[in-house]
Amino acid sequence: MSEVRKVNLTNEIELLKNSPVKKTVDARMKEFERVGRSSSETIFSELCFCILTANFNAERTIKIQQEMKQEFAASTQEMLARRLKQLGHRFPNARAKYIFEARKFAKGLKKKIHSFENERIAREWLVENVNGLGFKEASHFLRNIGFKNVAIIDFHILDLLARSRKMKKLKGKILNKKNYLRIEELLEEIGEKCGLSLAELDLYLWFLETGKVLK
Repeated sequence: MSEVRKVNLTNEIELLKNSPVKKTVDARMKEFERVGRSSSETIFSELCFCILTANFNAERTIKIQQEMKQEFAASTQEMLARRLKQLGHRFPNARAKYIFEARKFAKGLKKKIHSFENERIAREWLVENVNGLGFKEASHFLRNIGFKNVAIIDFHILDLLARSRKMKKLKGKILNKKNYLRIEELLEEIGEKCGLSLAELDLYLWFLETGKVLK
């Protein structure tokens, strides 16, 4: 078996910062800020997007969100499940249930998120109160509405960190709160070295893994 090539993350990111990728990342960051200044309905749609991305393909979820934007806040749970199934979501029934349950927060979501002292406290509230959101999904939502100081940690990021020798590969697929916060600190250190927020760093890391800058 051939040895996996070690990745020098800081060097790779610096190269990207001096490439056309930077312009794309900067544009995406501005887009997130615009969403955060939008209506509660738009922000709730972004919450639904992050509920749907859990254990599912991000690009396919983007297409589903575009198709269902107006439906998230209005359709019954059964209608949501049918539409998600029709659009090819892997878990239509469970995700429809989570979205329907989260609707009770929709109108006041923007005000509620901004009522906390910082986004990490907001994340704790989201994880505790919105079914279907773990630390990764709650962080994803906050990043997508303009917050910059939470990390979106999934197994693509973990693999990249392991290949860069920044950490050992986690055994199994358990990413509990303690591990999540520990890895978030590691990513924060990398971000500081590169002059990037955690939100910006995530976009560069995703580009290194996939060659794409999504949301």
